Order: sequence, then C-alpha cells, then structure tokens
Amino acid sequence: MLLTAQKKKSRTGSFVDNLSLPVHRWFRYPAGFSAEWVSSVIKGHQKTRLFDPFVGSGTSLLAADSLGIDSCGIESHPFIFRVAQAKLSWDFDKRIFDDMATELMCLAKERTDVIQRKDDNLIKKIYAPEVLIDLDKLRLAFHEMCPVVDSEESRLLWLGITSILRGCSFVGTAQWQYVQPTKRKQKTKIPYDAFNTYCQLLLEDSLNATLEGWQHKSQVLNLDARNPFPEINGTFDLVVTSPPYPNNYDYADATRIEMTFWQEIDGWKDLQTTVRQYLMRSCSQHAAAERLKLDILLADSLLDPIRDEITGVCNKLAEVRLTKGGKKTYHTMIAAYFLDLAKVFKNLRSVMGNNSLMCFVIGDSAPYGVYVPADKWLGELAIAAGFKSYKFEKLRDRNVKWDNRVHKVLLHEGNLWIEG
Repeated sequence: MLLTAQKKKSRTGSFVDNLSLPVHRWFRYPAGFSAEWVSSVIKGHQKTRLFDPFVGSGTSLLAADSLGIDSCGIESHPFIFRVAQAKLSWDFDKRIFDDMATELMCLAKERTDVIQRKDDNLIKKIYAPEVLIDLDKLRLAFHEMCPVVDSEESRLLWLGITSILRGCSFVGTAQWQYVQPTKRKQKTKIPYDAFNTYCQLLLEDSLNATLEGWQHKSQVLNLDARNPFPEINGTFDLVVTSPPYPNNYDYADATRIEMTFWQEIDGWKDLQTTVRQYLMRSCSQHAAAERLKLDILLADSLLDPIRDEITGVCNKLAEVRLTKGGKKTYHTMIAAYFLDLAKVFKNLRSVMGNNSLMCFVIGDSAPYGVYVPADKWLGELAIAAGFKSYKFEKLRDRNVKWDNRVHKVLLHEGNLWIEG
C-alpha cells in the first residue's frame, strides 16, 4: 500500500511558499513546488538518498541539503542547470564573496565603454538606456573578473546579475515566457542598488542555512534524463520531482531575456539549437522544429502499454489541428512527450532500489480540447519500465476559469506515487 506524506495539499505544486525560504528564493523559476512539502515527503518516508531527474532550480536537492541527506539530480536546460548549480553553492566562502562583489561593483562603475546592441534586440526594448548601460557594465565587469566561472563565489556573482534583470526592466516580464512591452511598471529597480541588495540576501541566507544545520550533500549534473546516465553512482530510494506538463509551455523561452542579455542567443530563433533540443518535448514549437512523424513515434515499442489510447488521441489531434488557424503540432507533441517519459522511467529503473518510492507532481492536459490522461499513462509506462505499482493523488482542479480558456475540459494536478 502506498504511503502518503503529511503535506499542505494546496501547496504541493506551488513555488509561492519558497519565496520566503532561505536560498530557495534566490531565483524564481516558472516551474516548481513547495520545498517544505519535499521535506515532509523525505521525513515521512524515512528515505536517505534522493534523486531528481528534473532538477529545475534545485528545490528537491536543497530540501535534501536542509535535512542533511545525500542527493543527486540532473537538469538538461543549460541555463537553468547553472542556476541550480549556483543555488547549490549556498555554503560559499562569505568573506571571499563579499570581497568579489565589492570589486565587481567598483570595476563596473569605472567602465566608460558603451555596448552597441542591434536595434531590434529584445534587451534594448525592455530597459531604459541608462539602466541598460549599468547592467552591461556589471556584465562586462563580471567577465573581466571571472573569465572562467569555476568557483562557488563566481557562480553566485553570475546569479546575482541574472536575478536582478527582470526587476530592472520597465516593461511587464511575467509570466516568464512572455514579455509585455505595452505594460509599464510603476517602479523599477536601479541596477547597482539591486545587485548590492541581492548580494546581502545571499550572505544572510547562507549564514541562516548554516545555522539551521544544512549540510551540502547534493550534486547536480547537466544531463538529459531521456539518455542513460552512467555518470550516476549507486542507487537511490526516493525521487521527488515535477517533469514538464504536456501543456505546450515553452521552457526554452522562459529564459530568453536572461540568455539574450548574456549574449548567449540573439533571439527567439536561437532557442531550438541552444536549449529546446535538450528538453522534454512538451511544446508544439519543439515538435514542429524537429519535423516529427507521428507514425514513427507511435511505432516505438516503449509506447506499447498505452498504444491504443495514445494512438486514438494523437489521430484525433491530427484531425482537429487542420480546422484550427494555428495548426499546432499537438499530435506529434503528445506522442513525443510520452515517448520521452517512457525513456526516463526506463533510465530511472537502473538507479532506483527495489523498495524505492517516486513522486511525480504532474498535471493532465487537453490540447484543442482533446483530453490527455497524463497521470494514468505515466503510471502505466512506469509499470512497464519495471516499477511495481502507482497511485494518483489529486490535489486540485485546473482550468476552472472558463472565460480565460479556449476549451472547457476540466483538468487536474496532483502527485503520481510510484513504488518500485
């Protein structure tokens, strides 16, 4: 029989609570769940080694650090991997960091060069000219000080600049994958002040974490959970994670502002090659860019446990899309998404112990109004991969504000518990 940890059910799938927690609040990512809930799962099930195949900004691994248990995880988004790596450097040398932050500010203020950006560059559209000058000076000073980002302190300086970018913009920058140039903020942050305040927050949170007994026993690797991971040593007895939902959210686009600012991409068109190709295929842009073929996807033997159901849903989506203006490739996206998760479960089986427990925070979807029972299909794929049983625990309804939606299919979100 599956055990159920004590938790705040309404907060399981929410990052909101983390905004008041030391270290967790260092970077707000659009995906996430309550760190306190993760801690309750670890305590409630008396597990001692945690694995997370979708680390995101590091919630599960940080919760493990707060309890002093071993943990390891992987994150395939190259930019978010660096965010997680920086947050997991919470036990940095405070004196060295404070000195480096002071030096960085001095170097930035002393610079006289002005960076020329393309007229159509996103960054020029969302910052006042004087704000962008100061942000660019911080960026250039960072590169001068840290040509190689190979220390905990340098990672956190990078995170400090990264984390103030949206607050310094005068336009709307949320939800994360959208920029709203016509929405003006009443108040924006001043770059140098924002950076200094953020550095003080890092110092304060790091000290508090140490005083609260946190132990740095976590590791994060930049790997793709769809591929075998021989780099992972030993076995684990607990997974607490949340994969992307099959709901067309583009996680590559979620960091476009930050990656454009750091000149890692020129714009949206670069996201496929620099980010999206490494991610779960949970958005139609990804499926369209890869020019996926539905028959080839559905023929994969990993989809045998759900073949009849997923074939019916994907064929229906292939028909419906032709009646829609956007003709989005939801049919191949859904097939690719569940094939990706089947690969993940297969790989997880190789690192999870026989009495292990996994919890996937997951939501279903209904692209073009065609229902996709994500929790049921994922549970069956897990069983086919060698796990023993699964149970879905619904936590809340979604898609209840009909006026804001294009269809009226009631959706839900909850915990998929898998024993193995």
